[in-house]
Amino acid sequence: MAVDSRTARLKKVLWGARVRGAAATHRSVLAILLIVAQLGVLPVFAADQQPANPRANVRSPHGALSRPCEDCHTRTAWTPMRNLPEFNHNDTKYPLRGMHLSVGCKQCHTNMVFTKVGMRCADCHADLHRGQFGANCEQCHTVKGWKVSLNAVKDHFNRFPLIGAHAVVECDACHKSAASGQFQGLSTSCFSCHQADYRTPVINHVGLSFGTNCSDCHSMNSWLGAKFDHLKYTGYALLGMHATLDCSACHAGGHYAGTPANCFGCHQKDFTGTTNPNHVQAGFPHDCGVCHSSVAWSPATFNHSTFTNFPLTGAHVSVPCASCHVNGNYGAIPTDCASCHMGDYNKTTNPNHKSAGFPTTCNTCHNTTSWTNATFDHSKTPFPLTGAHVSVPCASCHVNGNYGAIPTDCASCHMGDYNKTTNPNHKSAGIPTTCNTCHNTSSWTTATFDHSKTAFPLTGAHVTVPCASCHVNGNYGAIPTDCASCHMGDYNKTTSPNHASAGFPTTCNTCHNTSSWATATFDHSKTAFPLTGAHVTVPCSSCHTNGNYTTLPTLCYGCHQKDFTGALTPPHLAGGFPQTCVTCHTTAAWSPATFNHATFANFALTGAHATLTCVQCHVNNNYNLTSTACATCHMTDFNGTTSPNHKTSGFPTDCSICHSTTAWIPATFNHNTTAFPLTGAHVSVACATCHVNNNFTTLPTDCYSCHTANYNGTTNPNHKTVGFPTTCAVCHSTTAWSPATFNHNTTSFPLTGAHVTVACTSCHINGNYTTTPTDCYSCHTADYTGTNNPNHVASAFPTTCATCHTTTSWAGATFNHTWFPIYSGTHAGKWTTCGDCHTNPADYSVFSCITCHQHSQANTDPHHTRNTNYVYSATSCYSCHRNGNGG
Repeated sequence: MAVDSRTARLKKVLWGARVRGAAATHRSVLAILLIVAQLGVLPVFAADQQPANPRANVRSPHGALSRPCEDCHTRTAWTPMRNLPEFNHNDTKYPLRGMHLSVGCKQCHTNMVFTKVGMRCADCHADLHRGQFGANCEQCHTVKGWKVSLNAVKDHFNRFPLIGAHAVVECDACHKSAASGQFQGLSTSCFSCHQADYRTPVINHVGLSFGTNCSDCHSMNSWLGAKFDHLKYTGYALLGMHATLDCSACHAGGHYAGTPANCFGCHQKDFTGTTNPNHVQAGFPHDCGVCHSSVAWSPATFNHSTFTNFPLTGAHVSVPCASCHVNGNYGAIPTDCASCHMGDYNKTTNPNHKSAGFPTTCNTCHNTTSWTNATFDHSKTPFPLTGAHVSVPCASCHVNGNYGAIPTDCASCHMGDYNKTTNPNHKSAGIPTTCNTCHNTSSWTTATFDHSKTAFPLTGAHVTVPCASCHVNGNYGAIPTDCASCHMGDYNKTTSPNHASAGFPTTCNTCHNTSSWATATFDHSKTAFPLTGAHVTVPCSSCHTNGNYTTLPTLCYGCHQKDFTGALTPPHLAGGFPQTCVTCHTTAAWSPATFNHATFANFALTGAHATLTCVQCHVNNNYNLTSTACATCHMTDFNGTTSPNHKTSGFPTDCSICHSTTAWIPATFNHNTTAFPLTGAHVSVACATCHVNNNFTTLPTDCYSCHTANYNGTTNPNHKTVGFPTTCAVCHSTTAWSPATFNHNTTSFPLTGAHVTVACTSCHINGNYTTTPTDCYSCHTADYTGTNNPNHVASAFPTTCATCHTTTSWAGATFNHTWFPIYSGTHAGKWTTCGDCHTNPADYSVFSCITCHQHSQANTDPHHTRNTNYVYSATSCYSCHRNGNGG
């Protein structure tokens, strides 16, 4: 480039910078310096003093910074920096706003690495609140100034956070009385301020009965750009193409009511105009979703398995719809195979289906894959194929194509085999033709006969006996099954014992088994006399004398009469003992014998009775005693007792009430079995203390009869003068006369709260326990008249103290505002103290509604435009709105 042209260029740059001002000059510094360097007028930048690239091998102290150094620094020195650096903080992640615009860079960037600066308020500003409001300073403060109206902002954070467009609205835009410091009484619902927006004619919210909860569709940022949840409010989710449609495409003319939610309602033209297939002609249902989706009308899919009773399988899947639905018939199409495949059925010759009379239920053998690879499952017929039958050609049984009346019994096909069999000869022996009794389908010759399935199973030696030994002359019919029929010879020749002379029964299996005749055993336990004890080892002939096995007695006395009559200790015969020997004796031995006195005499021997000898009671061998009462033997003991005297006291002669069989003394008496159980101090009182002069019969059981002196002598309080009832148990117990307790809860005035600890005399003055009033005011008149907050007398409060107070304390009362609902409805949470409405603290009958319901165009007046009796005064609201509701 020529020098003149470079000079001209430099002048042009300088002149342009002059015209555009200082900012342009700053941005043109680098360009000017480059031109001057090209002109060769800056010897200070010689090659031997500075690298060709000023940034080469230089590490920035600011960290990873992509900006050129010239934006902030000069060419002459690193510091000081340029007065107006070419750096826009708005291009960073933290734009400067508000008070931050006037803060010096070094006040925040104390580190040379500029990115090491936090962006949270707490990174630069100390938390004077010590964390009690959390770390989010933006809840109360803004960048416009740290000292904002903290209380107002804090309240807004608690009830109605200002976000979106609300954050930039001035206070008096909503709080019309903000100038006078009145910030309370506003509703937090959107509708309370945005009624006019709700009634906008763009979308008729009123006519469509839209809800007044604006936040369902609108956001805090702007009234426009509302989002409508189509599924939540109309029950119709917008999917596919529906999601991209303009509202007016369905809601034409601004009509949002009555829009159909079914496909056919909007797509009737698509339905009627479709010809492949013709929906109208075919009578297709109007439920478009069966085949179509919201993505597009075509392509459509039809799930034959889901929506019809004929799922498509095998070759049916690839068949065109028109092949079955001929002439557009999508209605009465049969689903059985034969309706479409009767031609295949008629032309099949192997075997010939038609002549054989095969059923037309094709799926018995065929499947939807192909007609030819058919299989027939013979196991599903009454004759499953097994063994050799499996490999037999069909025509061997189904002769001449007969697939109908084929018998299933063996003999029908195998009668020739039956007739020619000689071992044994089936025909002459009259063996039944139920071949499967012995034969199977594997082969005819490997036959087996299971004798256990007959009425005579073979066991023992019978198993190895040749068939002909029993079935003589080929008799397989009327063969007897009882032992004697074959073994009567063995029966007659047996002599030990002689069966015939003894008259033994011919039921041989009672003693014998099929193993051998000689090893016979007789089970005496199966007779009427099982053998036990010594009887087991006694030889049979000892009892069965002279071969008598029939008329022997089974009672002990029958064989042991001599033992009975010979017994002298005690003498059985003289004592009239029963002849049932088993009462005392066993089969082990005649002696020693045992007698269970409890079981057989109804008198169990206990205590001293257990050690007595029999003759001490059974005197003179008298074993026929009839009475088991104690007095029968112990009347002398009864009459001789003097402490106490049983006879004179009229004690019952049932000694067991106090005495036991251990000894006559000591005796115990259980007073709890009487009408007066002993408890407390009564337990240790000597009997004579109450039973004076041995009176054990006519003693009273009420407390007063014995404790009259205690009743009359009590002075705290004086029972007699007060007229206390003589039912001592109301307050006293049997432990001691004092201390006594009285359960006030059993009276008409239960004690609760502070009443529980009040001394009795505080209420029952001068010993009055009868006519003490139970209403609060009678005792607390001074509390009522002395109360000033509020003044009960001046305010004409009722004297039913329990309306507000409890028995815990007079202070801390709560008032249930039953005349006007201040705790529910629209007034809930809108007041702080009673004085918000009751403006005269000395008289709570005075109240004012207009403290909150102000007289203004935006508050009270617009709601009463149709009320001709509307009057704005302190109590006028209550005259109409007695329940606190609007309308």
